[in-house]
Amino acid sequence: MWDAHDGMGWWMLFGTIFWVVVVGTFLYVAATLSGRNTPAGERGTESALDVARRRYAAGEISEEEFQRIKRNLGL
Repeated sequence: MWDAHDGMGWWMLFGTIFWVVVVGTFLYVAATLSGRNTPAGERGTESALDVARRRYAAGEISEEEFQRIKRNLGL
């Protein structure tokens, strides 16, 4: 009766690997959904002039406002 249980055996290894995979998957999904996996070249590289050009092209600002922004930026 006392020798019927030889310890955790391979189940202990299986449980550890299982939880590492579960936690790793959770962290990967969380990082993907938060946008941290975007390449560095795509994050925040738009200059103030680029933003003004985009807004002018979309009709959000007038030509006068666009020219004022360019002057304020020293261009």
